[in-house]
Amino acid sequence: MKIHEYQGKAILREYGVAVPDGFPAFSIDEAVKVYDKLNSKLAVVKAQIHAGGRGKGGGVKLAHNRDEVQKLASEILGMNLVTHQTGPEGKEVQRLLIEQGVDIDRELYAGIVLDRENRKYAFMVSTEGGMEIEKVAAETPDKIIKEWIDPSVGLQNYQLRNLAFGLGLKGVQVKNGIKILNALWKVFVEKDCSLIEINPLVVTKDDNVIALDAKINFDDNGLFRHKELADLRDIAEEEPAEVEAGKYQLNYIKLDGNVGCMVNGAGLAMATMDIIKLYGGEPANFLDVGGVANAETVANGFKIILSDPNVKSILINIFGGIVRCDRVAQGVIDAMETVKVKVPVTIRLEGTNAKEAADLLNNSTLEFLVANSFEDVAEKAVKAAQEVK
Repeated sequence: MKIHEYQGKAILREYGVAVPDGFPAFSIDEAVKVYDKLNSKLAVVKAQIHAGGRGKGGGVKLAHNRDEVQKLASEILGMNLVTHQTGPEGKEVQRLLIEQGVDIDRELYAGIVLDRENRKYAFMVSTEGGMEIEKVAAETPDKIIKEWIDPSVGLQNYQLRNLAFGLGLKGVQVKNGIKILNALWKVFVEKDCSLIEINPLVVTKDDNVIALDAKINFDDNGLFRHKELADLRDIAEEEPAEVEAGKYQLNYIKLDGNVGCMVNGAGLAMATMDIIKLYGGEPANFLDVGGVANAETVANGFKIILSDPNVKSILINIFGGIVRCDRVAQGVIDAMETVKVKVPVTIRLEGTNAKEAADLLNNSTLEFLVANSFEDVAEKAVKAAQEVK
């Protein structure tokens, strides 16, 4: 789950991380009222969307007085903000963060992620704050300092010192920097985060270290432990089809292709997407229907997949281990009798009662493309999508 910058900063503030004074605003009038509360003539008007690169897209502006805050708020609120992370379609700005300006001396970067390959957490810092960390990693990887944290041991003091010195902090800056870095780690662990990114983390003219930005993502699997985070979710920022799928306990992620996928099991779903690409197609989604592929589940899956106008064919790839293939086949037949599916449907069912499932599909009056292998189902689905005008 993602949250907005102002929400992330509120959490960081609870853990003692220095952040600029600021408040959210949902209208132009609120933006002006927030400015009046700030003890600063210089203010920053920030678009609040779940994407990076807001500054380059025109979503972060400096205001030097009340009138400028009003003007900038009217320009940014409601705009369609396009960044490298939103894609060309952009995102509508529905809320703002108005916060006091900061006298910046240097811009730095700090972030924590899970390194699955090493089975450790990676705490990364860089002196190249304010830039896209992917660009820094590609062009000047030596400027990224990393400390790998063993989950069973936790962040050690020597690692904090290595990170602080890697940022080029000196004197009192080291103490302030270590305090913030240690607090970020506590937030990451205690809130079950999957990502924390502060870009930029700034050093001020008076040697304070402040989190000028805050990007925090939470591990959905840990949210049951944090009921207090539920109110931070902004459904308007999420893909509508993904939100709808969540209502039916379906794991759905929208992609850019035209072959819709309905698969049971995350590993099989990934392999299915790979083989679609191998045969020259592009998957339109990741959809794991889990261990229960009955008529209701399949029908809901069809509705979610078909909500994407780019889908030209649907590929159903089910392995009958927990669930019997004949029950899946009957579920597909029942679902297609209730849901209008106007694109070709290719089906591969393997495992328990696969033969009985094939008989059900072949004897049905509905039109299916029944495949007899992994390769066959991908080839037929990709070809069907290419033939749809």
